[in-house]
Amino acid sequence: MQQSTFIKYHVPCHECGSKDAVSVNADGSAKCFSCDKFYSNYEGNVTSMEKYIKQPTPIANKQLNAHGGIYAKLTDRNICKETAEKYGVKVVYDASGQLAQHLYPFYINNEQCATKIRYVRDKKFSFDGSIQNSGLFGQHLFKEGGKYLTLVEGECDAMAAYELLGSKWAVVSIKRGAAAAVKDVKESLEYVESFDNVVICFDKDKAGIEAAQQVASIIKPGKAKIVTLPNGYKDPNDMLSQGKHADFTRSWWDAQVYTPTGIIRVSEKQKEFLNRERKQSVQYPWEGLNKKLLGLRAGELVTLTGGTGLGKSSITRELEHWLIKETNDNVGIIALEEDWKRTVDGILSIEANDKLFIDTVRDTYPEKNLTTMFDRLFAEDRVFIHAHFGANNIDAIFAKLRYLIVGCDCKWVVVDHLHMLVSSMLDGDERKAIDSIMHRLRSMVEETGAGIILVSHLRRIEGNKGHENGVSVSLSHLRGSNSIAQLSDCVIALERNQQSEDDLEARTTKLRILKSRYTGDVGMACSLVYNKETGRLSEYEDLEILNSKDEDIIPF
Repeated sequence: MQQSTFIKYHVPCHECGSKDAVSVNADGSAKCFSCDKFYSNYEGNVTSMEKYIKQPTPIANKQLNAHGGIYAKLTDRNICKETAEKYGVKVVYDASGQLAQHLYPFYINNEQCATKIRYVRDKKFSFDGSIQNSGLFGQHLFKEGGKYLTLVEGECDAMAAYELLGSKWAVVSIKRGAAAAVKDVKESLEYVESFDNVVICFDKDKAGIEAAQQVASIIKPGKAKIVTLPNGYKDPNDMLSQGKHADFTRSWWDAQVYTPTGIIRVSEKQKEFLNRERKQSVQYPWEGLNKKLLGLRAGELVTLTGGTGLGKSSITRELEHWLIKETNDNVGIIALEEDWKRTVDGILSIEANDKLFIDTVRDTYPEKNLTTMFDRLFAEDRVFIHAHFGANNIDAIFAKLRYLIVGCDCKWVVVDHLHMLVSSMLDGDERKAIDSIMHRLRSMVEETGAGIILVSHLRRIEGNKGHENGVSVSLSHLRGSNSIAQLSDCVIALERNQQSEDDLEARTTKLRILKSRYTGDVGMACSLVYNKETGRLSEYEDLEILNSKDEDIIPF
C-alpha cells in the first residue's frame, strides 16, 4: 500500500484547539501531533451544519460578537443570562431562531485567546484560536487568594455551580475533559493553590471520580476536597436543571478532604479506635510459645521453619490437632507433599497418642476404635484437606486456598510448604517466585482475616555444621527471599542436633522465636522432646533438664 506524504504542516486541530500541530496528507487524512487525533478527512471534519452555524445569519436588533453571538439565557441548560454574561458566554441562533451554539471564551493574561464552540444539536465542540497556555475556564473572573475555589469538569457545570452556590464563590472548569484534567490543573496550579480550599466537583461517573482523585493528589495536602453528589445526579448542571440548590449546597459543604488511598485522618477515627474488635487469641499447645507470643491469632501469617528432618511435620500435626480439639473453628490443610490419607493418619495419631501412620500399628486397632476417633475429630464437618498430592498450578492452589477460607469458612489454614508452591511456578527465579507468593499470602490474610500457618525451609549455610547439627537459626537463614521474614507476623524456627550421639539431645527440638510482630518478644521459647514410641512431642519446663537422664524427665 502506498504511504501517504504530508503536503500541509502547522494547521489547526479541531479537537484540542492547537493552532499549528496538525499535518495533512496528500489523501486528505491528517494527524494532530499534540493530542494524537487522526482525521480520515481533515477538510471534511466539520459537518455542513457546523459550517453553516459558523457563519450565522445576523438576527435583527441583537448586538453580535465576532462569532455572531449574543448574551442570553442558555435555555438548554437552564443557565440564566446574568450568569452567562458573568462568564462571557454567548449564544448563536440558527436561521429558524433555534439555539445552535454556545461560545465559551478562554483567556491568557485577561486577553481572549480562543473561543470554544459547542454545537447544541450534536454536543460536539470545535475551537477558534488555541487554548494552549490559557487559564482554566472562568479563571480570569476571580482573583487569586480567595477562600473557596470550586473546580468542575465543564463550562456549563461551572456556570451551574456558580448559580447553585448563590453566585458567591469562585467556580472554574477544566478545559479538555476528565482525561486531561491533571494537565489542565497543572497549567494553572499556582492559581488553584492560592485559594484556601479547592473543592473538586467532577462528573459522577468512573472517569470523573478517577480524575477528581488524580487532580486532588497534585494539590497541596489538606487543601483539596472532593464533592460526592447525591445519587441520581450526574453533575452540577443536572442539579441546577432540576432545581436542587439546597441538595447541591449541602453536598458542597460536606465535601471531604482528599487523602490518598490507604491514608487515614486519625482525628476522624476515635470512635473506631475505642470500639475496635478485640483480637481473640488461641493458646499454643506449648506454654513456652504462649509466654513469648501470647497465643495464635486469626489474621496473622505465622511461618514455621527449620532444616530438613527436624520435625516441622510433627509440629504442624500437633498444631492441626490442637486447633481441631481446642477451638470450634473450621480448619483447612494444604499439604503438598503428601496424600490426604497421610494427613488424616497424622492427626489421628495425635488423638490416639500412637503412630497410626504406620500400617502395622494401625492394624492393631479395631475398626470401631478407629471410627470413634475419626468421628471425634472429623464428624462435625469442620476439617477440610487439599486432596491433591504434589504441586500443581499456583493460581489453582490459591483458588483452593481462597475456597477453604471463604467457601468452607476456615478460620485457620496450614500450608505445607512454601517451596512446593514455588516449584509450581515456571519462571525459574526462586526469589521472585517467593516474593510473589508471600505477597499473595499476606494479601489473603489481610483480606479474609484468616490465620495461616506456613511451613518454610532454610537455606544451606556455609561451614562444617548445618541445621541438622543444631546450628542456631537466624532470619537470614530463611531460604530464597527476605519477604518471608518481612511479610510474616511471626517466624518460629526449629533447632535440633539430630546427629548427636546423645539420644535425648538428638530427639529434642528447640523452638526459637525469630520474629513476633504482636509482642516483639524473640529468642528461645521452649524445648520439645520426641517420643519414639508414640510419635508425640512433649514440652519440658527446664531447658537444662536435657542434661538429665531420660527416665528422670517429667512432662510439663
